[in-house]
Amino acid sequence: MILPLQITSRNLELTEPIKADIREHAEKLDKYYDRITSCRVTVEAIPKRSLYNVHIDITVPGTELVIKLDPNTDLYVSIRDAFHDARRKLEDFARRQRGDVKHHEAPTHARISSLFPDKGYGFLTTPDGREIYFHEHSVLNRKFKQLEVGTEVRFAEELGEKGPQASSVTVI
Repeated sequence: MILPLQITSRNLELTEPIKADIREHAEKLDKYYDRITSCRVTVEAIPKRSLYNVHIDITVPGTELVIKLDPNTDLYVSIRDAFHDARRKLEDFARRQRGDVKHHEAPTHARISSLFPDKGYGFLTTPDGREIYFHEHSVLNRKFKQLEVGTEVRFAEELGEKGPQASSVTVI
């Protein structure tokens, strides 16, 4: 359990059910990172606009995580969203601390196998032999007219209306 949990309010009186909701959310944070040294929650009402703002400061070994989202008209939604963001930040912090690194897939390579400049499209052939359509607007830097059959390119693949389609096509 997080020790100590400090709950502060501004411009409103927190009822016991609201405090219990905050405590419950704070206790759940322990599941994502069990070395939290303190958690300060500030709940603020913005009376003229009927909005609630929840600000969370979490102290962990070596740093402090600050969570502050846009105000919301529903206090319970503000609390839920702030703790959801806090959980995500704690998970990211723990992942970095363990040395886990997200690996992003490298852009796919292919060669231009056919071009139809007058119609504004062409086809790429991937190293595994698949043929992928691309449109002139998917070529970055507006260099479609400079492309030639056999040119090696990188691209992102997505599903188009009639099958695989290349986007973000760049010449290597």
